[in-house]
Amino acid sequence: MHEKLLSRIADELLRLRHDSSHSSTDRTAPPGFGLDRVLVSDFIAGSTDRQEESELADQVARLVPFHWVLPNTLASAMSELIEHLGGQTQLMLWLDRHQGLPRLVARLYVLMGLLDQFSENSAVVTALRESRQRTPYPAGLRDSLVPETDDETLAGISFKIEELLGDGRRKEAVELALATAAWLQKAAPRAEELDPDVGDLGELMGHVRHDIQTEAVSA
Repeated sequence: MHEKLLSRIADELLRLRHDSSHSSTDRTAPPGFGLDRVLVSDFIAGSTDRQEESELADQVARLVPFHWVLPNTLASAMSELIEHLGGQTQLMLWLDRHQGLPRLVARLYVLMGLLDQFSENSAVVTALRESRQRTPYPAGLRDSLVPETDDETLAGISFKIEELLGDGRRKEAVELALATAAWLQKAAPRAEELDPDVGDLGELMGHVRHDIQTEAVSA
């Protein structure tokens, strides 16, 4: 994962996401998803081998899209793990060290964190709105955008990516993530004109596209 991405995301990557048409709290983790409490305890104690740690990372990656609806026992185990690692950003770094689904999930959540941040930036929203005057539905986003672009647009896409991950539709989650990053990258020069503080938007989206594309092949 590119280090500049990590320098720009907040630690609160796991948060309740929702859109105007569907509540996140309506969804539950599929039966059979869970964390091996022995693995969690052993990992925190530093006694897991590489295979056991990889198994734990895979379990965590499958649960992350349901972090807001986990039963108390699972939520407690997840909190212990996150605290041991040093926070949610460190959780993503740890997942990123494990090839396959864990790394893909980490990289998608980094993008989601950036989408949540830029969703509230008026210059970015304006640049995206202006871009849609030329191209109302950018490639790959026709089914994910409503006609009006506002400060909920990127946050809504973030929710959709997380929802697709939770439903096991990884290919669609990746496609939506890449299409959104490409849209933002194209709108970046105009956003920078409006607000120089977002001057690295295009660079960030380039990095995140590369990171996700690299891992999507093997996940």
